Amino acid sequence: MKKLLFILFVSSLGLNTQGETKDYSKHVATLDNTIETLYAVISGDAGVQRDWDLFKYLFHKDAKLIPTGKTNDGNHTVRYMTTDDYIQSSGKWLFENGFHEVEINRETHSFGNITQIFSTYESFNSKSDIEPFMRGINSIQLLNDGKRWWIINIYWMQESEENPIPEDYLPKQ
Repeated sequence: MKKLLFILFVSSLGLNTQGETKDYSKHVATLDNTIETLYAVISGDAGVQRDWDLFKYLFHKDAKLIPTGKTNDGNHTVRYMTTDDYIQSSGKWLFENGFHEVEINRETHSFGNITQIFSTYESFNSKSDIEPFMRGINSIQLLNDGKRWWIINIYWMQESEENPIPEDYLPKQ
């Protein structure tokens, strides 16, 4: 009987650890934590798996990730993605190529429980890279529901010769 109780006890320990969910609450407790986690969770060297559960935890269930770009005929367009769409379309590339997105400037505007951030970024394949291969601005809309911050949308545009980043959104010298 003691042996049976011991086996049941040990088995229940294994079930409890497998069924546990990670506590990501510290990652969304403040606006700064939320934005820092956003950049950190998509960043990593080639061969480093991203924590996609943490990524999804940052976003409201109806959130959209909205990259802008140009069509082949030169028209400006957007693409609307869920967090799962983003993981499906970008996850493999991030893993295979390495990607580090670094915030270099932030302009924050809040009213009540909503916040809009213009977050200027530089992108590198590796932390050791000196020059970014891309820069742009993330327009991030957030909501504080009284308990935590939720990313509602991220709408972004890459810098180009046609559209350089304005001085107002670059680090102050």
